[in-house]
Amino acid sequence: MVEMEQTVDMVLDIERSKRPRANPIPRPIPSEELICDTSKHYPSSEACFPMDMTAAQSWTLSEIFGRPIKGSCLATDLHGSPTESVCIKIPNDQDVFVSQDSIENKKSTGNSRCYILPTSEPFEMSLPQQALQTIAPLPSPPLYASRSFTGHGQQKGGVQSLLTNPSPTTPISFVYFETLPWFMKPYLHNLNAQLLQSSSPDPHLIDSIYYRPALDRERGTQLELRITVPPASTLRLTYDFDKAILRYTEYPPDANRGFDVAPAIIRLLSPEEAVDAGVGAGAGAGGVYLRITSLLLPLPTPDFSMPYNVIILTSTVMALAFGMIFNLLVRRFVGADEVPKWEVAKLIRARVGNRLARKLTEFREKFQKRERRGKEEKEKKVQ
Repeated sequence: MVEMEQTVDMVLDIERSKRPRANPIPRPIPSEELICDTSKHYPSSEACFPMDMTAAQSWTLSEIFGRPIKGSCLATDLHGSPTESVCIKIPNDQDVFVSQDSIENKKSTGNSRCYILPTSEPFEMSLPQQALQTIAPLPSPPLYASRSFTGHGQQKGGVQSLLTNPSPTTPISFVYFETLPWFMKPYLHNLNAQLLQSSSPDPHLIDSIYYRPALDRERGTQLELRITVPPASTLRLTYDFDKAILRYTEYPPDANRGFDVAPAIIRLLSPEEAVDAGVGAGAGAGGVYLRITSLLLPLPTPDFSMPYNVIILTSTVMALAFGMIFNLLVRRFVGADEVPKWEVAKLIRARVGNRLARKLTEFREKFQKRERRGKEEKEKKVQ
């Protein structure tokens, strides 16, 4: 018999998750929905000092994830009973509304409850806005981890990871794994691990290293470190890298946004794994994986508008050159002494005389037509 358990933990911004899907742009809260602190000496209709929230926000599964849970887990326990598919860590004195036909099981700890989902109906969970009378205890994580870029410029950079062991008595061992894109070329000779309490790097903090270099445009760099952090200490892991220059066809449409770098994965070693590796006992959190947030890497980006500027400038120069050459080839050049002399006065008289003669002829024709019409009318009257 094989039994497998998998859990997914996430941190959600409830206010941001409840924004409408069709219009997710954040907007300020309307003035009529603000709760102002009237104890201040300047409350008015135009000034409001918001009060701290004394109650938890209301939310439902449909508001956060867009839909309820459909169906239930088909696995059963040893006795053939349905398994608990959804659990929520909330004090037992808080109200939680769920769909019908679901079975609730409150744990004896008083801070957790689980539900057996119905097989035919969708499962919906709703938490109304209510005052926080008791707060569920938050267990301390076995490790704090963060990562960021260092340095400046378009040629080189650096990566800094801060790894903190909150345990005051027990060291913690883990495997730090990074997969870097091929255009990030790290240097191993300046890979340093240093405790913030000390002034110099300590090479004994890194127990082993596995490194696989990248191949341009084929695979990325794989870096895997086995690290042990002493109790109540913070380790700073740093290394430098070079930025490669991409071809212009390899840039995405939003190249100035930056390139995504995958998050680092940390696997905490159990005490048995730590002892087998010869690095001492761990903190007892084996099988736990942590993922650090991803990063945005700015790379040297060319001016993509330059091709259009070159095309416009080249087209303008070609049009001007073609017009001048065509004008020189087609136009006929004649010397000034070869042009016959024109008698301007005679030409003007001829043109004016032609126009006057034309006008007189038109007037004479109109007058003759009127005379004919008059004679025809007289003859009709005489008859």
